[in-house]
Amino acid sequence: MRIVRLCCLLVLAGAAFSANAKMVHRAVDWTLDGTKFHSVLIYDDATTAKRPGLVMVPNWYGVNDGAVKKAEAIAGSDYVILLTDMYGEKVRPTSFTEAQAAVKPLYTNRALMRQRIGHALDQLKAQAGTAPLDVARLGAIGFCFGGSAVLDLARSGADVGAVVSFHGGLETDNPALAKNIKARVLVLNGADDKGTMPAADAFMDEMRQSPADWQFVVIGHAVHCFTEVGENSPGCRYDEPIAKRSYRLMHDWLHETFAGKP
Repeated sequence: MRIVRLCCLLVLAGAAFSANAKMVHRAVDWTLDGTKFHSVLIYDDATTAKRPGLVMVPNWYGVNDGAVKKAEAIAGSDYVILLTDMYGEKVRPTSFTEAQAAVKPLYTNRALMRQRIGHALDQLKAQAGTAPLDVARLGAIGFCFGGSAVLDLARSGADVGAVVSFHGGLETDNPALAKNIKARVLVLNGADDKGTMPAADAFMDEMRQSPADWQFVVIGHAVHCFTEVGENSPGCRYDEPIAKRSYRLMHDWLHETFAGKP
């Protein structure tokens, strides 16, 4: 009877701990060249074990409720994620036109894009004292516009283990920057993505000149936005099976990258 009671107490204690555990959302703000940025640090506090950190850049709509939910799902108990504001806290697009205007300054000034994403990585590292973050295991992931941003982070020579781009833009202002890449680079694009795939050959030529361990996955019958829940237009459509497959590829890539490190 005593053993049964002990087991019951342990189960209840575990249930209470699970009930108290939650996904942490913590504002991370910084100012760069006079612009204030508002990002969100996301992780599961069910365990205090240190885990890899990821800079995550969402699609061109930036930091919003949908991006937070996606970051939560990816973070789970595996990662600490900095959901990164690339525009500044006053820019929160809600329409195609607004999003197009928000990304234009960064696509036309790739040095600015690299500066901002590089600073975000520094801000993620700075959270190590207050979050369960292992700064020896860092990476970056991005979606659509965010894919372009994390590829530029890799091109900048940032000291990250892995970069993963989902249906992201492949172009660069300077292919020679590929020689700087230290990260393992995984790129996932739809075969029928009319916006990104025209640059595929040039991107692969760029990667061939780099020292990177890289992989370019072309997903059949997928168009742009295949991980973006709610998108449903001919050229920009969510595809749940393809999204799940691409996330598995991402997790495998990240786990392989970080395996064996402290």
